[in-house]
Amino acid sequence: MAAGETRRAGRRARMAARATGADVYAPYTTRKIGKVSLIDEDAVAIIEHNADRILDEIGMEFRGDAETLELFKRHGARVTGERVRFDPGWCRDRIRTAPPVFTQHARNPERSVQIGGDAQVYAPSFGPPFVHDMENGRRYATIEDFRNITKLHHQLGAINHSGGVVVEPVDIPVPLRHLHMAHTHLTLNDKPFMGAVTAPERARDTIEMCRIAMGKDFVDRNCVLYSVVNTNAPLVMDETMLWALKEYARAGQCTVVSPFVLGGAMSPVTVAATLSQVLAEVMASVALIQLIRPGAPAAFGTFFSPISLRTGAPTFGTPEGTQFQMCAKTLADRLGLPFHSVGGLTASKVPDAQAGYESQAQLMGAAMAGVNFIIHATGCLEGLLTTGYEKIVMDADRCSAMQRFVQGVDFSEAAQAMDAFFEVEPGGHFLGAQHTWDNFETAFWMGEMSDNGTFEQWRAEGAQWQHDRASARVRQLIDEYETPPMDIGIREALDDFVARRSREIEGGNT
Repeated sequence: MAAGETRRAGRRARMAARATGADVYAPYTTRKIGKVSLIDEDAVAIIEHNADRILDEIGMEFRGDAETLELFKRHGARVTGERVRFDPGWCRDRIRTAPPVFTQHARNPERSVQIGGDAQVYAPSFGPPFVHDMENGRRYATIEDFRNITKLHHQLGAINHSGGVVVEPVDIPVPLRHLHMAHTHLTLNDKPFMGAVTAPERARDTIEMCRIAMGKDFVDRNCVLYSVVNTNAPLVMDETMLWALKEYARAGQCTVVSPFVLGGAMSPVTVAATLSQVLAEVMASVALIQLIRPGAPAAFGTFFSPISLRTGAPTFGTPEGTQFQMCAKTLADRLGLPFHSVGGLTASKVPDAQAGYESQAQLMGAAMAGVNFIIHATGCLEGLLTTGYEKIVMDADRCSAMQRFVQGVDFSEAAQAMDAFFEVEPGGHFLGAQHTWDNFETAFWMGEMSDNGTFEQWRAEGAQWQHDRASARVRQLIDEYETPPMDIGIREALDDFVARRSREIEGGNT
């Protein structure tokens, strides 16, 4: 067999194995290397002092919910209108009941993930209204796109999570979308997923669908949903996010408080000032979660992107974005909370070199910082306005590389390979050594999307650019997709729930 054909056959075999779930990936990655932080003890003290001062002297607004304001007042916070102020240390005292590590259970127990500690979870992008592929270009997303993208993430072993709004299915009416998205996550993927946060009844519907799929008692006793609420920076939690937070906290499900900050517009123009603001917003909001249900899982989330002060547009892959993550992770650790932040962000409109280097810069920063839950790890284009099909599989390759990297170097006796030194004469080679034969399949990380052959091989195989190879892989994964098993009675109950709730919502009974 010619060398080029051998290489193609090997790649096809690896892709086929992964497409059928026969891959070597764990449900999440356990880090075995240290974390990179850019903030020392003196700087931490400054940021924490400034955050306390913001909460004490300025406060944070919790809008549109008198019950929340009364809860804060009853526990000693200072409430004036919708503005809540906190004595220094008050929020930290309440946050102590939040677990530093917990499990988010998947429908398939083998896919459950650890949140916090040394675990890293890689998850898809969230929220884009558009999709892009090399055949059809950029267009509004549909429920078919949502399902296809969920199928891709089911098969990509480097992606540990099914995500949430992987795209907005604009062909489904807004009040019904959450039903179809949750149904898709529960039936076409058996990894954990994220809950709806755009209305309290949508959060309740998502919880109820999990009860149908996984059992009411199990869901009431365990975390099965991971849901992100964004503050309206600066220093506001609006009623939509607030109501969703309350629903998930009451149900004992995880709520991630993730201030959405465009630096220079929604925070001052420096990393140091933004860190103080974000810490203040997270502490106040997680304290509320613990007032609602002490011990409910929560996470410290961030989304920080500087804006261009020339154009006003968000920028991605910047030094400041990575610096912010590497500082905020330290702040989260000091609060005893898991840390949630962003991965492969890019402003590029297509899966080109800009998309690659911007996404890799942010992803590497997240991996090095020790982010526990890396959202937007796959698919981001156009600053999260678009999810790219080819970009998903290209990013998954980089996630795989990061996972190998953070697992550290193997220094076991087998890895020391002393037998190989005694087998191979000086001036010889190790290609035929027994140690090489024993380890050649797993010795070095091998990506699926990079071409490492010669120019002549590349030309003979069609001179494909990477996005061409990615497009072919997307088609293969979708063509070879197999639905994960589900009890027929559970599937019918989910179908019935979606149909009934759709009728009720369309009839005005939410």
